[in-house]
Amino acid sequence: MGLGGCIILIAVGAILTFATDWDMEGVNLDLVGVILMIVGLIGVTTFSSIARRRRVVMPPATPVVEERHHHRRDGYSDGYGV
Repeated sequence: MGLGGCIILIAVGAILTFATDWDMEGVNLDLVGVILMIVGLIGVTTFSSIARRRRVVMPPATPVVEERHHHRRDGYSDGYGV
């Protein structure tokens, strides 16, 4: 579960806890909402600690190759086309 899923769990838990007044027999929706918020917070902290430990590995720099053109003394640059 990514960061978005954790945030959704927190939002759904907050809605169940603070914004609803439904009564279901055998289910305490306030407790379910609090549990969802706690699980979402644990997920956010776990995700952020894992993301902080990850290091971005940069590929090694490619060497720059310079081309040198040698001009011949007889007026031809490289001998092609003669």
